[in-house]
Amino acid sequence: MSNIPKCMKAGENTVIEAGAIIGKNVVIGHNTVILKGIKIGDDVEIGANCVLGIEPRQSGRMRKINKSSKELVIGNGTKIGNTVSIYTNTVIADNVFVADHVSIRENVSIGKGTVIGRAAIIELNTVIGENCTVQTLAYVTGDTILEDDVFIGPCVSMSNDKYMGAREYTLKGPFIKRGAKIGNNASLLPGITIGAGSIVGAGSVVTKDVSNNEVVAGVPARKIK
Repeated sequence: MSNIPKCMKAGENTVIEAGAIIGKNVVIGHNTVILKGIKIGDDVEIGANCVLGIEPRQSGRMRKINKSSKELVIGNGTKIGNTVSIYTNTVIADNVFVADHVSIRENVSIGKGTVIGRAAIIELNTVIGENCTVQTLAYVTGDTILEDDVFIGPCVSMSNDKYMGAREYTLKGPFIKRGAKIGNNASLLPGITIGAGSIVGAGSVVTKDVSNNEVVAGVPARKIK
């Protein structure tokens, strides 16, 4: 508790484990748990009923987790909503907005100015660039890369296992390049690349790479412009 400044405001039943580092002017809501190994920057707001700094667990059927001593880092000015869970070994940059009910797994990087919408899920080993938008209920699978200025619409779904567990496969999510836009309810298959500045229409199923500045739509998605 020695790293907690007097200017911090905490709600009722807040738990802050020893070793957590809290910046200046931090506000924490009721019933939130801040676990050890977390660094919170200045002017951060955290809602009620959150758990931050979770250590990942696994079963015998899951892939092995590369455990690391790296802490969860939350940058200056970031806003986190209610009932959010964020795992350890993740870095969230300055001025990120994380809405209610979001889950962010371990080994994730989120760039400054990015918005993560309500109830979105960000799986492990994912990199999200600066000034991205991941909207409500979007599912960003593990091992995915989003470059800067990417837009992910509501309920977009991604996958990283080509054979759905039926055989050995190196898990690889989509690679979405700078400025690409993915419409509502689109599905992106494992390992595909979405080119810079391209647009994927709502409801599309993308099974192949999309070139830079293309517009695709349909099931399966095809070039329309």
